[in-house]
Amino acid sequence: MLEKHAAFANQLADAARKEIQPYWRQSRHALGQQIKVEDDRSVFQSASPVTLADRAAEHAMRELITEQFPDHGIIGEEYGVKDEDADWVWVLDPVDGTRSFITGKPLFGTLISLLYKGNPVIGIIDQCILNERWLGISGQESTLNGRPIKTDGVGLLSDAEMYSTTPDMFRHGDELCKFDAMRGAVRTPHYGADCYAYALVASGFGADIVVEADLGLFDYCALVPVIEGAGGVITDWKGNNLTLSNHESSKGRVLASANSLLHSQALEILNTPPAAISNDGILMVRPDDDELLAVLGDASKQSNSNVSHLICGVMLGEMIAHYGP
Repeated sequence: MLEKHAAFANQLADAARKEIQPYWRQSRHALGQQIKVEDDRSVFQSASPVTLADRAAEHAMRELITEQFPDHGIIGEEYGVKDEDADWVWVLDPVDGTRSFITGKPLFGTLISLLYKGNPVIGIIDQCILNERWLGISGQESTLNGRPIKTDGVGLLSDAEMYSTTPDMFRHGDELCKFDAMRGAVRTPHYGADCYAYALVASGFGADIVVEADLGLFDYCALVPVIEGAGGVITDWKGNNLTLSNHESSKGRVLASANSLLHSQALEILNTPPAAISNDGILMVRPDDDELLAVLGDASKQSNSNVSHLICGVMLGEMIAHYGP
């Protein structure tokens, strides 16, 4: 059954390619760029671009699904939800990384996932310009253009190369503070690859970990079978599986790692409560936090609240290493 659906997922990716490629590196006018505004999202996600390519690709895929599997549900970024309670549900992001697409950078991808009873069982990451297609099927090895792939990550977070699309996807306060802790704990933070970063981790191409937040279902469902089938681990920030039912509780916070050892170290940071943090991301040091004040230094004791969220991130990472969670 999954092999049949995987073959159809490849057909969907082929159909999306035909719609996207004619718009590659065209003018703003030709792309028909518009801005999609969403309330209660991070700075990055509150106003995102959408193009004729996004809409045409999703429309083509939805038509094929409706024709071939009329009883299947569909969740798409551009045209919404149809029968999400069905046993089989397709989750579509026609152009994940539209900002890269509209600026001529080939680090976007088409994401196609099939859920069975809410769990991702098939995933495709398709990069139509570089002619790269990653396929993940539950219980099988993931592939890149038909060849098996395997993660190749380091064992220590301090040696890791980490990707995130942008720091602006993390909300000020606890979320941004924990991202800053991650950024301070790894060897090098990298930005701007969207779904392509997860493909790099799955392929063992030198990327070790991805941490992101405020993602939609269509942003991550396809990634799950690809990462897991390559030997990696992908969960929310609490270590829970990424499923249709827990999307609201996970708040779109995703962590993907090349191996379980690296993943557990990252989860330790992401689940260590920082000191009280104000809504604007400022670390608020309580007068009775003598041990914390000693770590932060006399200057912190005098100002008591003027430690930036950047220091918060670095100090949280250092405190975990020094004191334990």
